[in-house]
Amino acid sequence: MIFLAIGILASRSFKWWDFIADNVPLCTLILFGLLSVLWSDFAFIAFKRWFRDLGQYMVILVALSDPHPFPAIRTLLRRFFYLLIPLSVLLIKYYPRLGRAYEYFSGMATYSGATTSKNMLGLLSLLSILFFFWDILLRWRDRRAQRKILILNVSFIAMSLWLMNLASSATSKICLVLGILVLVSTQFRPSRHLLKVLLPAGICMYLLLLFGFGIDVNGTVAQFVGRDPTLTDRTVIWKIVLAIQTNPLIGVGYESFWLGPRLQRVWQFFPGINEAHSGYIQMYLQLGLVGLLLLIWFLISTYRKIWGRSEIASELVPFSIALWTILIFYNLSEAAFGGGLLWLTLLLGTITLTKRADAPLKQNSGPVLHRGNQATYVGLRETKSSRISER
Repeated sequence: MIFLAIGILASRSFKWWDFIADNVPLCTLILFGLLSVLWSDFAFIAFKRWFRDLGQYMVILVALSDPHPFPAIRTLLRRFFYLLIPLSVLLIKYYPRLGRAYEYFSGMATYSGATTSKNMLGLLSLLSILFFFWDILLRWRDRRAQRKILILNVSFIAMSLWLMNLASSATSKICLVLGILVLVSTQFRPSRHLLKVLLPAGICMYLLLLFGFGIDVNGTVAQFVGRDPTLTDRTVIWKIVLAIQTNPLIGVGYESFWLGPRLQRVWQFFPGINEAHSGYIQMYLQLGLVGLLLLIWFLISTYRKIWGRSEIASELVPFSIALWTILIFYNLSEAAFGGGLLWLTLLLGTITLTKRADAPLKQNSGPVLHRGNQATYVGLRETKSSRISER
Protein backbone atom coordinates (compact mmCIF):
# COMPACT_ATOMS: atom_id res chain seq x y z
CA MET A 1 0.00 0.00 0.00
CA ILE A 2 2.86 2.38 0.77
CA PHE A 3 4.53 1.76 -2.59
CA LEU A 4 1.19 2.08 -4.39
CA ALA A 5 0.66 5.46 -2.71
CA ILE A 6 4.17 6.59 -3.68
CA GLY A 7 3.53 5.45 -7.24
CA ILE A 8 0.30 7.47 -7.44
CA LEU A 9 2.01 10.54 -6.05
CA ALA A 10 4.85 10.15 -8.55
CA SER A 11 2.36 9.88 -11.42
CA ARG A 12 0.85 13.18 -10.28
CA SER A 13 4.28 14.86 -10.17
CA PHE A 14 3.91 15.50 -6.44
CA LYS A 15 6.08 18.40 -5.25
CA TRP A 16 7.74 17.03 -2.12
CA TRP A 17 9.77 20.14 -1.30
CA ASP A 18 6.69 22.33 -1.59
CA PHE A 19 4.82 19.99 0.73
CA ILE A 20 7.63 20.11 3.32
CA ALA A 21 7.88 23.91 3.09
CA ASP A 22 4.12 24.29 3.67
CA ASN A 23 3.98 21.77 6.55
CA VAL A 24 7.22 22.30 8.46
CA PRO A 25 5.88 21.52 11.99
CA LEU A 26 4.36 18.20 10.91
CA CYS A 27 7.41 17.16 8.88
CA THR A 28 9.73 18.11 11.74
CA LEU A 29 7.74 15.96 14.16
CA ILE A 30 7.82 13.00 11.75
CA LEU A 31 11.55 13.35 11.07
CA PHE A 32 12.32 13.64 14.79
CA GLY A 33 10.48 10.36 15.27
CA LEU A 34 12.79 8.80 12.66
CA LEU A 35 15.84 10.32 14.36
CA SER A 36 14.77 8.84 17.71
CA VAL A 37 15.34 5.37 16.28
CA LEU A 38 19.05 6.02 16.86
CA TRP A 39 18.71 6.02 20.67
CA SER A 40 15.92 3.46 20.95
CA ASP A 41 16.87 0.22 22.71
CA PHE A 42 14.63 -1.56 20.17
CA ALA A 43 15.85 0.27 17.06
CA PHE A 44 14.58 -2.19 14.43
CA ILE A 45 11.09 -2.38 15.94
CA ALA A 46 10.99 1.41 16.29
CA PHE A 47 11.93 1.85 12.63
CA LYS A 48 9.33 -0.68 11.47
CA ARG A 49 6.63 1.16 13.40
CA TRP A 50 7.77 4.52 12.07
CA PHE A 51 7.72 3.20 8.49
CA ARG A 52 4.27 1.69 9.06
CA ASP A 53 2.92 5.05 10.27
CA LEU A 54 4.61 6.80 7.34
CA GLY A 55 2.32 4.86 5.04
CA GLN A 56 -0.69 6.51 6.65
CA TYR A 57 0.60 9.94 5.67
CA MET A 58 1.19 8.72 2.11
CA VAL A 59 -2.43 7.65 1.77
CA ILE A 60 -3.58 11.05 3.05
CA LEU A 61 -1.44 12.76 0.40
CA VAL A 62 -3.07 10.59 -2.27
CA ALA A 63 -6.47 11.99 -1.30
CA LEU A 64 -5.24 15.58 -0.98
CA SER A 65 -3.35 15.53 -4.29
CA ASP A 66 -6.50 14.50 -6.14
CA PRO A 67 -7.56 17.02 -8.83
CA HIS A 68 -10.68 17.64 -6.71
CA PRO A 69 -9.40 17.32 -3.11
CA PHE A 70 -12.49 18.56 -1.27
CA PRO A 71 -14.86 15.98 -2.83
CA ALA A 72 -12.09 13.38 -2.45
CA ILE A 73 -11.90 13.99 1.32
CA ARG A 74 -15.66 13.72 1.73
CA THR A 75 -15.82 10.59 -0.42
CA LEU A 76 -12.96 8.92 1.44
CA LEU A 77 -14.51 9.53 4.85
CA ARG A 78 -18.01 8.64 3.70
CA ARG A 79 -16.96 5.28 2.26
CA PHE A 80 -14.89 4.56 5.35
CA PHE A 81 -17.92 5.00 7.61
CA TYR A 82 -20.17 3.23 5.10
CA LEU A 83 -17.98 0.18 5.64
CA LEU A 84 -17.19 0.19 9.36
CA ILE A 85 -20.46 1.38 10.94
CA PRO A 86 -22.78 -1.29 9.42
CA LEU A 87 -20.03 -3.89 9.84
CA SER A 88 -19.78 -3.07 13.56
CA VAL A 89 -23.54 -3.44 13.93
CA LEU A 90 -23.40 -6.76 12.09
CA LEU A 91 -20.59 -8.18 14.21
CA ILE A 92 -22.12 -7.10 17.52
CA LYS A 93 -25.60 -8.43 16.77
CA TYR A 94 -24.87 -11.63 14.85
CA TYR A 95 -21.17 -12.50 15.34
CA PRO A 96 -20.51 -11.79 19.04
CA ARG A 97 -17.24 -13.73 19.04
CA LEU A 98 -15.85 -11.14 16.63
CA GLY A 99 -17.74 -8.04 17.79
CA ARG A 100 -17.21 -8.33 21.52
CA ALA A 101 -14.25 -8.38 23.90
CA TYR A 102 -13.97 -9.15 27.60
CA GLU A 103 -12.46 -7.26 30.53
CA TYR A 104 -9.18 -8.69 31.77
CA PHE A 105 -10.10 -8.70 35.46
CA SER A 106 -13.90 -8.88 35.64
CA GLY A 107 -14.59 -10.92 32.52
CA MET A 108 -17.48 -8.59 31.63
CA ALA A 109 -18.34 -8.33 27.95
CA THR A 110 -17.49 -5.10 26.14
CA TYR A 111 -18.43 -4.20 22.59
CA SER A 112 -15.74 -3.53 20.01
CA GLY A 113 -17.53 -4.05 16.69
CA ALA A 114 -15.15 -3.77 13.73
CA THR A 115 -12.49 -2.10 15.94
CA THR A 116 -10.10 -3.49 18.54
CA SER A 117 -11.62 -2.13 21.77
CA LYS A 118 -14.63 -0.35 23.20
CA ASN A 119 -12.74 2.96 23.27
CA MET A 120 -11.92 2.63 19.58
CA LEU A 121 -15.56 1.82 18.84
CA GLY A 122 -16.53 4.96 20.75
CA LEU A 123 -14.04 7.02 18.72
CA LEU A 124 -15.29 5.54 15.44
CA SER A 125 -18.88 6.38 16.39
CA LEU A 126 -17.85 9.88 17.45
CA LEU A 127 -16.18 10.69 14.13
CA SER A 128 -19.01 9.13 12.16
CA ILE A 129 -21.62 11.29 13.88
CA LEU A 130 -19.52 14.42 13.42
CA PHE A 131 -18.94 13.72 9.73
CA PHE A 132 -22.57 13.04 8.85
CA PHE A 133 -23.78 15.99 10.94
CA TRP A 134 -21.27 18.24 9.15
CA ASP A 135 -22.37 16.82 5.81
CA ILE A 136 -26.02 17.59 6.67
CA LEU A 137 -25.07 21.20 7.42
CA LEU A 138 -23.36 21.47 4.03
CA ARG A 139 -26.31 20.03 2.13
CA TRP A 140 -29.11 21.71 4.08
CA ARG A 141 -29.54 24.64 1.71
CA ASP A 142 -30.17 22.21 -1.13
CA ARG A 143 -32.18 19.81 1.06
CA ARG A 144 -35.04 19.29 -1.39
CA ALA A 145 -32.76 18.04 -4.14
CA GLN A 146 -30.67 15.96 -1.71
CA ARG A 147 -33.44 14.57 0.47
CA LYS A 148 -32.43 10.92 -0.01
CA ILE A 149 -28.80 11.40 1.00
CA LEU A 150 -29.87 13.49 4.01
CA ILE A 151 -32.11 10.60 5.14
CA LEU A 152 -29.15 8.26 4.69
CA ASN A 153 -26.97 10.58 6.79
CA VAL A 154 -29.55 10.57 9.59
CA SER A 155 -29.73 6.78 9.52
CA PHE A 156 -25.96 6.53 9.93
CA ILE A 157 -26.06 9.00 12.80
CA ALA A 158 -28.68 6.79 14.48
CA MET A 159 -26.54 3.66 14.03
CA SER A 160 -23.48 5.49 15.33
CA LEU A 161 -25.35 6.71 18.41
CA TRP A 162 -26.42 3.13 19.12
CA LEU A 163 -22.82 1.94 18.83
CA MET A 164 -21.54 4.77 21.04
CA ASN A 165 -24.06 3.83 23.71
CA LEU A 166 -22.84 0.22 23.61
CA ALA A 167 -19.20 1.32 23.75
CA SER A 168 -19.92 3.27 26.95
CA SER A 169 -16.93 5.55 26.38
CA ALA A 170 -17.34 8.66 28.51
CA THR A 171 -14.48 10.43 26.71
CA SER A 172 -16.14 9.97 23.32
CA LYS A 173 -19.51 11.17 24.62
CA ILE A 174 -18.04 14.34 26.11
CA CYS A 175 -16.05 15.01 22.93
CA LEU A 176 -19.19 14.46 20.85
CA VAL A 177 -21.06 17.18 22.72
CA LEU A 178 -18.03 19.46 22.37
CA GLY A 179 -17.68 18.75 18.66
CA ILE A 180 -21.36 19.37 17.92
CA LEU A 181 -21.22 22.69 19.77
CA VAL A 182 -18.20 23.73 17.71
CA LEU A 183 -19.85 22.72 14.43
CA VAL A 184 -23.00 24.68 15.24
CA SER A 185 -21.01 27.71 16.43
CA THR A 186 -19.08 27.93 13.16
CA GLN A 187 -22.31 28.32 11.17
CA PHE A 188 -22.80 31.92 12.35
CA ARG A 189 -20.27 34.68 11.80
CA PRO A 190 -20.53 36.32 15.28
CA SER A 191 -20.18 33.01 17.13
CA ARG A 192 -17.37 31.95 14.77
CA HIS A 193 -15.26 34.97 15.72
CA LEU A 194 -16.08 34.38 19.39
CA LEU A 195 -15.14 30.71 19.12
CA LYS A 196 -11.79 31.65 17.62
CA VAL A 197 -10.91 33.38 20.90
CA LEU A 198 -12.72 31.09 23.33
CA LEU A 199 -10.95 27.88 22.33
CA PRO A 200 -7.39 29.06 23.18
CA ALA A 201 -8.74 30.87 26.25
CA GLY A 202 -10.44 27.70 27.45
CA ILE A 203 -7.26 25.68 27.05
CA CYS A 204 -5.23 28.30 28.94
CA MET A 205 -7.84 28.34 31.71
CA TYR A 206 -7.66 24.56 31.97
CA LEU A 207 -3.87 24.62 32.28
CA LEU A 208 -4.05 27.42 34.86
CA LEU A 209 -6.53 25.53 37.02
CA LEU A 210 -4.60 22.27 36.72
CA PHE A 211 -1.03 23.47 37.22
CA GLY A 212 -1.48 26.90 38.78
CA PHE A 213 -4.12 26.12 41.39
CA GLY A 214 -3.77 22.34 41.55
CA ILE A 215 -7.46 21.74 40.83
CA ASP A 216 -8.22 18.25 39.50
CA VAL A 217 -10.32 19.35 36.54
CA ASN A 218 -10.36 15.88 34.98
CA GLY A 219 -11.64 14.25 38.15
CA THR A 220 -14.33 16.92 38.57
CA VAL A 221 -15.58 16.39 35.03
CA ALA A 222 -15.51 12.61 35.50
CA GLN A 223 -17.66 12.88 38.63
CA PHE A 224 -20.04 15.21 36.82
CA VAL A 225 -20.72 12.56 34.14
CA GLY A 226 -21.00 9.81 36.74
CA ARG A 227 -17.55 8.28 36.37
CA ASP A 228 -14.73 7.38 38.72
CA PRO A 229 -12.71 10.52 39.69
CA THR A 230 -9.53 8.50 39.00
CA LEU A 231 -10.71 8.23 35.36
CA THR A 232 -10.96 4.43 35.66
CA ASP A 233 -7.49 4.17 37.26
CA ARG A 234 -5.89 6.38 34.62
CA THR A 235 -4.34 8.62 37.27
CA VAL A 236 -2.71 5.52 38.78
CA ILE A 237 -1.38 4.51 35.37
CA TRP A 238 0.09 7.98 34.87
CA LYS A 239 1.97 7.79 38.19
CA ILE A 240 3.38 4.36 37.35
CA VAL A 241 4.64 5.18 33.85
CA LEU A 242 6.09 8.55 34.87
CA ALA A 243 7.98 6.85 37.69
CA ILE A 244 9.83 4.69 35.16
CA GLN A 245 13.18 6.25 34.31
CA THR A 246 13.32 7.69 30.78
CA ASN A 247 15.29 10.44 29.11
CA PRO A 248 13.24 13.56 29.92
CA LEU A 249 14.66 15.46 26.95
CA ILE A 250 14.45 13.01 24.04
CA GLY A 251 12.49 10.05 25.46
CA VAL A 252 13.16 6.37 24.79
CA GLY A 253 12.55 6.38 21.03
CA TYR A 254 9.64 6.18 18.62
CA GLU A 255 6.99 3.72 19.90
CA SER A 256 9.64 2.10 22.12
CA PHE A 257 8.33 2.65 25.65
CA TRP A 258 5.91 -0.29 25.66
CA LEU A 259 8.60 -2.88 25.04
CA GLY A 260 10.91 -5.04 27.11
CA PRO A 261 11.47 -4.45 30.85
CA ARG A 262 9.39 -1.28 30.91
CA LEU A 263 6.33 -3.13 29.66
CA GLN A 264 6.87 -5.94 32.17
CA ARG A 265 7.10 -3.43 34.99
CA VAL A 266 3.82 -1.78 34.04
CA TRP A 267 2.14 -5.17 33.61
CA GLN A 268 2.91 -5.97 37.22
CA PHE A 269 0.18 -3.47 38.09
CA PHE A 270 -1.99 -3.40 34.94
CA PRO A 271 -1.62 -6.58 32.85
CA GLY A 272 -2.36 -6.16 29.16
CA ILE A 273 -2.11 -2.37 29.02
CA ASN A 274 -0.08 -0.92 26.12
CA GLU A 275 -0.71 2.84 26.24
CA ALA A 276 -0.49 5.64 28.78
CA HIS A 277 -4.14 6.70 28.30
CA SER A 278 -2.92 10.24 27.74
CA GLY A 279 -1.57 11.43 24.42
CA TYR A 280 0.62 14.07 26.07
CA ILE A 281 2.21 11.65 28.53
CA GLN A 282 2.62 9.10 25.75
CA MET A 283 4.45 11.65 23.61
CA TYR A 284 6.68 12.61 26.55
CA LEU A 285 7.60 8.99 27.24
CA GLN A 286 8.40 8.25 23.59
CA LEU A 287 10.05 11.48 22.39
CA GLY A 288 10.63 13.50 25.58
CA LEU A 289 10.18 17.22 26.01
CA VAL A 290 11.50 17.87 22.50
CA GLY A 291 8.77 15.74 20.98
CA LEU A 292 6.16 17.33 23.21
CA LEU A 293 7.24 20.84 22.18
CA LEU A 294 7.18 19.84 18.51
CA LEU A 295 3.66 18.51 19.01
CA ILE A 296 2.56 21.80 20.61
CA TRP A 297 4.15 23.70 17.72
CA PHE A 298 2.20 21.57 15.26
CA LEU A 299 -1.10 22.09 17.13
CA ILE A 300 -0.63 25.87 17.29
CA SER A 301 0.34 26.16 13.62
CA THR A 302 -2.59 23.93 12.63
CA TYR A 303 -5.03 26.08 14.57
CA ARG A 304 -3.75 29.23 12.85
CA LYS A 305 -3.83 27.52 9.46
CA ILE A 306 -7.48 26.48 9.87
CA TRP A 307 -8.70 29.95 10.83
CA GLY A 308 -6.36 31.67 8.39
CA ARG A 309 -8.18 30.18 5.43
CA SER A 310 -11.69 30.31 6.89
CA GLU A 311 -12.96 32.88 4.40
CA ILE A 312 -11.78 30.82 1.42
CA ALA A 313 -12.32 27.19 2.46
CA SER A 314 -15.42 27.77 4.53
CA GLU A 315 -16.85 24.30 3.84
CA LEU A 316 -13.96 22.46 5.46
CA VAL A 317 -13.28 24.82 8.39
CA PRO A 318 -16.14 23.72 10.71
CA PHE A 319 -15.19 20.04 10.49
CA SER A 320 -11.46 20.79 10.84
CA ILE A 321 -11.83 23.04 13.88
CA ALA A 322 -14.19 20.54 15.53
CA LEU A 323 -11.62 17.76 15.00
CA TRP A 324 -8.83 19.98 16.32
CA THR A 325 -10.82 20.75 19.48
CA ILE A 326 -11.69 17.11 20.03
CA LEU A 327 -8.07 16.04 19.51
CA ILE A 328 -6.91 18.43 22.23
CA PHE A 329 -9.37 17.16 24.84
CA TYR A 330 -9.55 13.52 23.75
CA ASN A 331 -5.84 13.09 24.43
CA LEU A 332 -6.31 14.07 28.06
CA SER A 333 -7.53 10.53 28.80
CA GLU A 334 -6.66 8.61 25.60
CA ALA A 335 -3.58 8.42 23.37
CA ALA A 336 -4.37 9.54 19.82
CA PHE A 337 -1.34 11.57 18.69
CA GLY A 338 0.93 10.46 15.86
CA GLY A 339 -1.44 7.92 14.33
CA GLY A 340 -4.91 6.50 14.47
CA LEU A 341 -8.25 7.57 13.08
CA LEU A 342 -8.65 10.91 14.87
CA TRP A 343 -5.14 12.12 14.06
CA LEU A 344 -5.35 11.15 10.39
CA THR A 345 -8.83 12.60 9.93
CA LEU A 346 -7.59 15.93 11.27
CA LEU A 347 -4.66 15.89 8.84
CA LEU A 348 -7.06 15.45 5.93
CA GLY A 349 -8.44 18.90 6.67
CA THR A 350 -5.26 20.71 7.67
CA ILE A 351 -2.37 19.63 5.43
CA THR A 352 -1.55 22.26 2.81
CA LEU A 353 -0.53 21.33 -0.71
CA THR A 354 0.66 23.65 -3.47
CA LYS A 355 0.43 23.32 -7.23
CA ARG A 356 2.08 25.27 -9.99
CA ALA A 357 0.13 28.25 -11.23
CA ASP A 358 0.41 27.04 -14.82
CA ALA A 359 -1.36 23.76 -13.99
CA PRO A 360 -4.73 23.45 -15.75
CA LEU A 361 -7.65 24.35 -13.50
CA LYS A 362 -10.54 21.93 -13.23
CA GLN A 363 -14.09 22.99 -13.72
CA ASN A 364 -14.97 22.84 -10.03
CA SER A 365 -11.81 24.41 -8.67
CA GLY A 366 -12.38 27.03 -6.03
CA PRO A 367 -10.54 30.26 -5.27
CA VAL A 368 -6.80 30.24 -5.78
CA LEU A 369 -4.39 32.25 -3.69
CA HIS A 370 -1.38 33.15 -5.83
CA ARG A 371 2.07 33.13 -4.29
CA GLY A 372 4.84 34.00 -6.73
CA ASN A 373 4.91 31.40 -9.50
CA GLN A 374 2.75 29.01 -7.48
CA ALA A 375 -0.88 28.82 -6.49
CA THR A 376 -2.12 27.42 -3.21
CA TYR A 377 -5.40 25.55 -3.48
CA VAL A 378 -6.97 26.33 -0.16
CA GLY A 379 -10.58 25.58 -0.89
CA LEU A 380 -12.91 23.97 -3.36
CA ARG A 381 -16.57 24.44 -3.96
CA GLU A 382 -18.74 21.70 -5.34
CA THR A 383 -20.41 21.72 -8.70
CA LYS A 384 -23.26 19.46 -9.72
CA SER A 385 -20.85 17.04 -11.39
CA SER A 386 -18.62 16.79 -8.29
CA ARG A 387 -21.58 16.04 -6.02
CA ILE A 388 -22.67 13.24 -8.34
CA SER A 389 -19.16 11.76 -8.42
CA GLU A 390 -18.93 11.93 -4.62
CA ARG A 391 -22.14 9.95 -4.18
